Formats: sequence, structure tokens, C-alpha cells
Amino acid sequence: MKKLGLKGRAWLKGFHIFFCCAWIGTALSIVLLGFVKSHTPNGDELYAFNASIKLIDDFIIIPAALGSLITGLLICWLTNWGFFKFKWIIVKWILTIAQILFGTFYLGKWTNGATAITDMERAMSLQNQNYLYFRDMSNYFGSAQAFLLIVVIFISVFKPWGVKKKESS
Repeated sequence: MKKLGLKGRAWLKGFHIFFCCAWIGTALSIVLLGFVKSHTPNGDELYAFNASIKLIDDFIIIPAALGSLITGLLICWLTNWGFFKFKWIIVKWILTIAQILFGTFYLGKWTNGATAITDMERAMSLQNQNYLYFRDMSNYFGSAQAFLLIVVIFISVFKPWGVKKKESS
């Protein structure tokens, strides 16, 4: 397959960086909102915080994560970087896919659950053990997720591991 030229690589890298920045910036914003909402006794405000987090997750985090994944795939496929040529790229793939799956099956479930509970119960949500669990898990693991996204950025910058050694036959 023909590889991208300099201009094509620059465009692709620009879109990749854009999606990564959107993902990380939004993740940090959600973490901040998650911790701020912990001190909100007003039921309508509590619901508004949760609904805002859900909206940001649905319309920015998910598209940004998918955009990052797709542009990363294209970079590996259409340039000389390859998918498995460098150890640091393999680590980035593992972390990125793990974070997307964790976000889909856990963080998303907790966000949707917290929003549904506060929609129905407003301030009484603060007495609901399911809501408190969703809130705490989202806060702790959302923070860990944002931290890991930053780690992936630094892996991209420093490229800490070299070329993967070929196994001798």
C-alpha cells in the first residue's frame, strides 16, 4: 500500500492531536465537575451537574476517543510507523483500547446511572447507595483515566522504548 506524503501525514497528525487534546481536556473537565458536584446539596444543581457530565461524555468524549483511535489506526497503516514495529506504539495501543473499553463498559454506565438517579430523586440521590457508588467510582476511575491519557501523551513525546526485536527462528 502506498504511504502518505508529507502533507498528508501532517494533516493526519494534526487531526490526531486535535482528537487527543479534545479527549484529555474533556476528561479533565469531567473530573473537575465530578468533584465539584460532590459538594452540591441542591437537587436541581446536582442533576444539572450529572446531566452536563453525561452530555459532555456523549458528545465530546466518545467522538474524541473514536477520532483518536481512528486517526491512530490511519497513522500506523499509512506511514512507516506501523502497528507493531515499536514497543511504545504497542503500549499506546494497549492503553488506548483499554481506556476506550473501560470508559464504555464502566465509566459510561456509572455516568448514565448517576444521571438517571438524580433525574428521579434530585437531592435524595445523596442518600441513595447506588448513586454514591456511581459518583465515587466515576471520580476515582475518571481521575485515573485522565492520568493515563496524559501518560499516553508523554509516551508519544518521549518514545521510551525502541524497535521491537524480531524473534530469531
